[in-house]
Amino acid sequence: MYTDEFSDTIIALSTSQGVGAIGVIRLSGSKSVEIVNSLFSGKNLAKQASHTIHLGKFVYHDQVLDEVLVSLFIAPSSYTKENVVEISCHGSPFIQQKILEALIDSGARAAKAGEFTMRAFLNGRFDLSQAEAVADLIASDSEASHKSALQQMKGGFSLEIKKLREDLIHFASLVELELDFAEEDVEFADRSKLKTLIDEIVMVMEKLIHSFKLGNVIKNGVNVVIAGKPNAGKSTLLNALLNEERAIVSEIPGTTRDTIEETLNINGILFRFIDTAGIRESVDVIESLGIEKTMQKIETASVVLYIFDVTTTTAEDLRMESETLSKNIPLLLIGNKSDKASLTELENKFYGFENMIFISAKQLTNVDQIKDKLSDIVLDKSVNVESNIVTNIRHYEALNACRGALQNVLSALDSKTTTDFLAQDIRYALNALGEITGDITTDDLLDNIFSKFCIGK
Repeated sequence: MYTDEFSDTIIALSTSQGVGAIGVIRLSGSKSVEIVNSLFSGKNLAKQASHTIHLGKFVYHDQVLDEVLVSLFIAPSSYTKENVVEISCHGSPFIQQKILEALIDSGARAAKAGEFTMRAFLNGRFDLSQAEAVADLIASDSEASHKSALQQMKGGFSLEIKKLREDLIHFASLVELELDFAEEDVEFADRSKLKTLIDEIVMVMEKLIHSFKLGNVIKNGVNVVIAGKPNAGKSTLLNALLNEERAIVSEIPGTTRDTIEETLNINGILFRFIDTAGIRESVDVIESLGIEKTMQKIETASVVLYIFDVTTTTAEDLRMESETLSKNIPLLLIGNKSDKASLTELENKFYGFENMIFISAKQLTNVDQIKDKLSDIVLDKSVNVESNIVTNIRHYEALNACRGALQNVLSALDSKTTTDFLAQDIRYALNALGEITGDITTDDLLDNIFSKFCIGK
């Protein structure tokens, strides 16, 4: 698998495209040092120790392209466990391109997306779930996503999965041994101990599967739709949440014709707030399209903030309006313009409604309560953000497959099913766990995972 392709020396720009103070060009492969040394005017890099940095000139066809710093990481003490060389040059796109061309002309090959990390995985630097965490760490845009990716990259999640798999392999080998002696009707695997182990593993599976709801939120953020009738204060609320004048506020109904989206970090979680067109009957074609888009956004939201004017909305109106929204999405009712009445009057008027906050978006009254409530709705208090959390849909599906196979094993043990069926279900469970860590992979799976990485990683 990949043998010929991975014997090449690969190269890529590892810093962002465009003008910057510096650019870093990375090579990995057996000829990395040799190729760079042929273009480097300074110390003989072939005689230098690993983890050293050297100043010199980069020369191509007798022309000095730049003064560079060359960092050496000699196998196996490198990211890919191959010889790795990193060239730090000035951040001119022209200089970077010329250096890349010179290195390719001298024997390197342009790397594919994620090829450095794929080599690290195939060379045993870390397992597949840790490799995927590298991409998550690069893409992390909040404190929670950063902590979660770092925990997985350190191998906390992998160790938990590997421990479960090792325990299961022990019993699997005994069950497989029984198949070799099927005619002698012997049992090498203690069924009661196997059942106890399966129960324990299923409990861990349930915990990890349960954590995916929070993990998905941490990784992808939370879509929060701000909905309501025209002039209820949706745009004012968005501005208040963001603490800036992002949306146009007007007393003219139907001002917002399209959605406006902005992000806000609340307690380490990224929330995407979507201001939408007011919900009402309209003969205006453009406004009607905006209202249609509002309903589409509500259907795909994680949370809906339904804002209403406490001075013009009755309890019956609110009940009818809220019932038109999706029943499967958490709904937070926001009573706006609360400065026009006392809190006691409002509580009496809207008695019996859950998840309601009275605010004055214009005067910024109780806006922070909305942020706190959103955090409470999204964050699962039963899951510790610092612990192993499933953030990857591939891992989630594999864990579900493993749980299903193990539940079949329990059923087989209860019904005293024949050993061959028992062994088959244990194999399914082991395969599912192996797919998470990369003990069991296919070329298509690896290509799909690493194609999502940036080129220089």
